[in-house]
Amino acid sequence: MSAQAVRVRFAPSPTGPLHMGGVRTALYNYLFARKHQGSFVLRIEDTDQTRYVPGAEEYIQEALSWCGIAPDEGPQKGGDYGPYRQSERKHLYRQYADQLVEAGYAYYAFDTSEELEEMRSMAKKAGTPNWQYNHVTRGRMKNSLTLAASDTEKRINDGDPYVIRIKLPRNEEVKFYDIVRGWVRVNTNNMDDKVLFKGDGMPTYHLANIVDDHLMGITHVIRGEEWLPSAPLHIMLYRYLGWEESRPSMAHLPLLLKPDGNGKLSKRDGDRLGFPVFPLEWKTPANDEVFSGYREQGYLPEAFLNMLAFLGWNPGTEQEIFSKQELIDAFSLEKVNKAGARYDHDKTRWFNQQYLRQQPLPVLADQLRQEAQSQGYDLTEQKAQQMTELLLDRAVFPSDLLKEGQFLLEPPETYDEKTTRKKWNSQARQHIENLRERFAQLDAFEASLLEERFKTYLQEQETGFGKVGPGLRLALTGKGMGPSLFAIMAILGKPETLARLDKALEKLPAHG
Repeated sequence: MSAQAVRVRFAPSPTGPLHMGGVRTALYNYLFARKHQGSFVLRIEDTDQTRYVPGAEEYIQEALSWCGIAPDEGPQKGGDYGPYRQSERKHLYRQYADQLVEAGYAYYAFDTSEELEEMRSMAKKAGTPNWQYNHVTRGRMKNSLTLAASDTEKRINDGDPYVIRIKLPRNEEVKFYDIVRGWVRVNTNNMDDKVLFKGDGMPTYHLANIVDDHLMGITHVIRGEEWLPSAPLHIMLYRYLGWEESRPSMAHLPLLLKPDGNGKLSKRDGDRLGFPVFPLEWKTPANDEVFSGYREQGYLPEAFLNMLAFLGWNPGTEQEIFSKQELIDAFSLEKVNKAGARYDHDKTRWFNQQYLRQQPLPVLADQLRQEAQSQGYDLTEQKAQQMTELLLDRAVFPSDLLKEGQFLLEPPETYDEKTTRKKWNSQARQHIENLRERFAQLDAFEASLLEERFKTYLQEQETGFGKVGPGLRLALTGKGMGPSLFAIMAILGKPETLARLDKALEKLPAHG
């Protein structure tokens, strides 16, 4: 690592909500910056005004904030290298496009969209389906390389629409080292003369991101694999602009794949397959279509980040649960995988469950109490704490505490049919009547005393738990399975426990 201070950037386009793949890119940039005491920059790349979506930039900022990876510099935070929206840097780019033209590394192209489409159609008919504007075809096109200098100048002065294209050499190997993928080599014969500056006066991504990375002092470009095909062009631009020595190191991250590993995880896969692909819920401005978010589904941001970190990176140890600081300490780009990372929703739920268990009990109990009150239940602090302790191991989300503990808030109206059929008979009924009397004699209704009284009864009857426990659980909760019976009775309290047993004895049939 050189002595130069590390500066990385996350540069999304505000064309919609931030996909979890984008959040992972931001996370890796953030972790790398923190690992090397560097700066994490947010730059909004809004040069394509036709695809701009209202609210998308605010969504990006809020998502990063929720995840706990807020930038050190950006449109909201400010900084010494602003502005941080490309649309506000519009005045900067033209001079570099002109510099490339003057140096012979770029040229003006006056071809209309209709003419370009005609060339593609002709090439397709001739058996060349992927026509490119390149060193072979540009000699037959309408550009400053084929037109006289006076004609070119006249067209520009007359206001004829044009773009500026890079002029790539023929048969030259472009070679660069990628921290994730190793050496990458591409021949310019397989590249085309990309547009650098558009007719609307805005640069394309290719020129703007090179200029901005240079002017902002970016030392490492850490971005998604989808930009790897563009990297050789960017290498050439650094050379042509005279910035080769200060060119940032590159690392192209693997794709996030669908759960079956078949293709890239898209924004429509999530709700179709039953999980979010966005950090926050997103409502499409154009048609009010709603896409679910991890935050709204009850995921903890720490769990979300921990899960994302493992989609493409592995510390090389057995450890899976990492605090943010532990991720910073362990992270390195050299341990990022080349192969695509398959998303596993069950594993994502597991991460959330682990983090939920680490939450302070009073905090979770307070959340449970507030949610219960919002649904009309009057829950004391003590009961909320008891329920949280009892149900936490069964919960993935905070909302599960109320869902799983519903039987503690109101007596059962129905009884599990399978358990009733298999476990409720005249013998089980007699056991419940006997136990009711024993429990009624207790002054202190504590779990340990209830369990002791229950075990003593089993010994006296010379029977096992399987003959008595399921019937007792059914009578108390209406369910066939659940947490500790004795903890349940202690939380319910003596009057409610006895009342539920009486109700079950009254309602359940005495067959068998």
